[in-house]
Amino acid sequence: MSFSVPRLAEGGFSAGDAVLTVSQLNRRVARLLEEGVPRLWVAGEISNFTRAASGHWYFSIKDEAAAVRAVMFRGRAQAVGFVPEAGGRYEFRVQVSLYEPRGDYQVQVESLRQAGRGDLHEAFLRLRDRLTEEGLIDPARRRPLPVLPRAVGVVTSLSAAALRDVLSVMARRAPHVRVIVYPAQVQGRDAAPQLCAALDRAAERAEVDTLLLVRGGGSLEDLWCFNDETLARRIAACPMPVVSGVGHETDFTIADFVADLRAPTPTAAAELCCEDRGQALGRLLAARDLLVRGQQRRLEHAAIRLDRARAQLVSPAQRLQLRRQRLEFAARRLQAGLDRRLRERRLLPQAALDRLSAGLDGLLQRRHRRLDAVLAALGALDPHRVLGRGYALVRRGDGTIVKNALDLKIHEPIEIEFGQGRAQAEVTRTDALL
Repeated sequence: MSFSVPRLAEGGFSAGDAVLTVSQLNRRVARLLEEGVPRLWVAGEISNFTRAASGHWYFSIKDEAAAVRAVMFRGRAQAVGFVPEAGGRYEFRVQVSLYEPRGDYQVQVESLRQAGRGDLHEAFLRLRDRLTEEGLIDPARRRPLPVLPRAVGVVTSLSAAALRDVLSVMARRAPHVRVIVYPAQVQGRDAAPQLCAALDRAAERAEVDTLLLVRGGGSLEDLWCFNDETLARRIAACPMPVVSGVGHETDFTIADFVADLRAPTPTAAAELCCEDRGQALGRLLAARDLLVRGQQRRLEHAAIRLDRARAQLVSPAQRLQLRRQRLEFAARRLQAGLDRRLRERRLLPQAALDRLSAGLDGLLQRRHRRLDAVLAALGALDPHRVLGRGYALVRRGDGTIVKNALDLKIHEPIEIEFGQGRAQAEVTRTDALL
């Protein structure tokens, strides 16, 4: 490869005694490198790899005889699709530049691919870009996973270690969830069609709430079936949410991009698809305790209101006693008034006095008879007297009085009030009164 160094116009390098500052020197060298060296591919090994909090990647590219510092900014790093490993050999698309503050010569990496696999990587990027344009990789279309699935499907090989990992995690975290396996090859020429057929079976049978697509780690070629376009479209069209757990954390496939959720490993996929039973039971018990405490507070407040209402009520006996006292007080006042009138009218004939006395006696007797009748009527209405004759008063748990036995339910708790005391009971049978 050859390239020419451009002739610099005014402000470039020229012979003479002009004195440059260090900043001017580095700026001119950086311009010389950027304009004189075109973008090119460089092959080498990654060392001193660092992923900064900003998302930028800093590392060195080296071979047996030399090394160069490299930087890959966050936007381009996110488009790679995998995280490179230190010691791995890759091919880098670079722009040569100079880091002016220190005068360090470096390269800015625009893209990278695994060495010797350029065609596969290019096909991966083309498919990813096409699916992105169609909206199949849009995060907005991803569906949330059911919190409490009844059944979980697993698409993988029956002999895969990933299946054993998933079953182990499910038995430990959610033994109550049914696991249904849809077997398929996960490596080789026939793997992609079999995976598509397994997804079709799961969609047709509609017996699971979440579907796991899992496989253990492997080389790029081993995982290539998960970059199949037909499989990607089957995943996107699946009626239930799909969790992709293919390879290790640093492995990315097209299936990861179109799935509703990507898990770094098969084990993580099993952990993400359902909540731990212990945690779910803990939340349920906490909710139950909260409901019990709330109900207890409501019952306590109701009891307080009942006591206050009871204190404001006056019993029939107290009402009768109050009426009797008022009547006696009125009789005394009437008698006193009559005595006063009699004293004032001592000159009246004795007959008139006798008639007046007889009339007053009759009036008092009639008033007493009416009072006795009222007292008797009120006494007959006193519920405690009725209970004293052998009757009972039946109440529900909420305090309402039961008037019809058919209103009660079997095993419903009731309270029975007698003439003396109360009893708690439970309904075992109800009969209609013929």
